[in-house]
Amino acid sequence: MEKKLKVEFKNVYKSFEMHAKQKEKLMELFSIKRRKQRKEFVAVKDVSFKVYEGESVGIIGLNGSGKSTISNMLARVIQPTSGEITINGETSLIAISAGLNNNLTGIENIQLKCMMHGLKDEEIERLTPDIIEFAEIGDYIKQPVKNYSSGMRSRLGFSISVHTDPDVLVIDEALSVGDSTYAQRSLEKMNEFRKRGKTIFFISHSAAQVKQFCDTAIWIHYGEMKMMGDSGDVQKEYQQFINWFNKLSQEEKVAYKNKMLASQTSTPDNELVPQRENIKKRNIRNLVTSGVMLSIVAVLGVLLGLGY
Repeated sequence: MEKKLKVEFKNVYKSFEMHAKQKEKLMELFSIKRRKQRKEFVAVKDVSFKVYEGESVGIIGLNGSGKSTISNMLARVIQPTSGEITINGETSLIAISAGLNNNLTGIENIQLKCMMHGLKDEEIERLTPDIIEFAEIGDYIKQPVKNYSSGMRSRLGFSISVHTDPDVLVIDEALSVGDSTYAQRSLEKMNEFRKRGKTIFFISHSAAQVKQFCDTAIWIHYGEMKMMGDSGDVQKEYQQFINWFNKLSQEEKVAYKNKMLASQTSTPDNELVPQRENIKKRNIRNLVTSGVMLSIVAVLGVLLGLGY
């Protein structure tokens, strides 16, 4: 039986505008044309892959490599700058405190998140005891989330997500803050998910943990997909890079990082992101915004002239 395609990235780019000062960000809002000196940081560059139902895919890479940007696009928190993302089903992002309201209690967050997933009152009432038990945070469940440790936030978020039964589970470093016992329980729960045909993306600094749990791994290196394949093979290549990097002097490490970061910086003279419809839409939005603001300024000028 042929597996169904769950997720596809096709030539995906994600860039973020770089503003040195808040004033520049405000100026951009009123700019009809792209500013000549504006820079963009290309966090994800031309990434393509396909993932099918029941597969578990690990995403590894250095800090700042683009792993979390990819996880946020998978969870539909942010949209790509260009390229196409296809996701067949509902996704749920598990990251430290992701989607949790700091001012609400643990129980209130459970109710809110379950409602957002479309669960009915009776379903929420039935699931709540299981979510609380799996989260293992004791009486803190009645306390505001702002009083939680990072481990408690992660456990609550993980417990809510796995009990709301999403089609695609995106886990972004959420297990790195818990103890080894809870991490093992979480991995077992994720294996149950996978056996039921669910698709899992596991973003982690730990290549060994990715190898243990995931069939396939993706190595993201300063925004680019360096390698995708069997998790053991990818881990081996990644570990060789880490060993090489760790042998560098501090000055050499800094020089290497600066060189790689410079390759992710886009300017009008050095366009790293292909021309896309998003730019047209943004320019139209800026044009509309500018027109509205000019109208407001004109009205204010008239009122002031009349002595109001």
